[in-house]
Amino acid sequence: MKRLLYRASRWLKQANYWLVARAALTLLWLLRKLPPDRAMDFAGRMARRLGPLSGRHRIALDNLRLAYPELDEAARREIALDMWENMARLGAEYIFLDQLFDFDPHATQPGRVEVVGAERFLSLRDEKKPHILFTGHLGNFELLPVAAASFDLDLAVMFRPPNNPYIADYIFSTRRSAMGRMLASAPGVAFALSRVLEAGGNIGVLVDQKFRNGLLTDFFRRECETSPLVARLARHFDCDIYPAHCIRLPGNRFRIELHEKLDLPRNAAGAVDVEETTQLLTDVVEGWVRETPGQWMWFHKRWEISGRPRKKRKKASTARNNS
Repeated sequence: MKRLLYRASRWLKQANYWLVARAALTLLWLLRKLPPDRAMDFAGRMARRLGPLSGRHRIALDNLRLAYPELDEAARREIALDMWENMARLGAEYIFLDQLFDFDPHATQPGRVEVVGAERFLSLRDEKKPHILFTGHLGNFELLPVAAASFDLDLAVMFRPPNNPYIADYIFSTRRSAMGRMLASAPGVAFALSRVLEAGGNIGVLVDQKFRNGLLTDFFRRECETSPLVARLARHFDCDIYPAHCIRLPGNRFRIELHEKLDLPRNAAGAVDVEETTQLLTDVVEGWVRETPGQWMWFHKRWEISGRPRKKRKKASTARNNS
């Protein structure tokens, strides 16, 4: 009987995934019939109406109250609406991903995408050593590996696939065609990333998600759990870490910024300090979010702490470094 109930539960779960995926992919199919700008604008308008009806809206508002106690409720609600619009636009932009990136360093007129730090992409491409690029879920973060590919910078990107396997398959196929090598966040991904760096390659990693039983860091003056993977890889391979992020601009335009490499905290022996470096990456992302709070995913349970007892970092947080 238990086995039968388990199978029924699995079947219902898969059926729900399929129905949700069919609805989402049908909507994307309809949006594809529109010109890109009209499709993205329509998705943004609908999200501002429908987003507040979801359970995640309450989570977003709770997080915003704690992150921005100095703001009034109307200001926090406006940030939440901007967030839903950003996420919907991101979804719609998947179907136009191959059309969005139009950066041309020789163009006389600005295009849809501008790149700050284009010379750094070229420098990293030509250096014969490994590098780590990191970012957060801001703007259209999917354009960062597209930018790297446009500069012929070989970049292996780690990503976390959605729980819905049907949507995950669609997103993976869309990403792979425009972004090159993709490494799903799963057991063994650390070894795959290590192999890339060991061969002198480059990796791209998102660092602003909750990581169960990760290191305790401070984000918006609250404790959260953060993966130490990037810091550990930098320590093991003694490679440079570069911040990169995307800002959504008015008129369906984007600015991609590849910053100078970070000055990494080191211990008395000269090795990269894993705890302080993990906090430094978190500080950099916080700085970006504070610049454009409506372009980050406030509905994420970033501050949820796992059950086992934890100890805090021994040293004070490193000063923010956004350059």
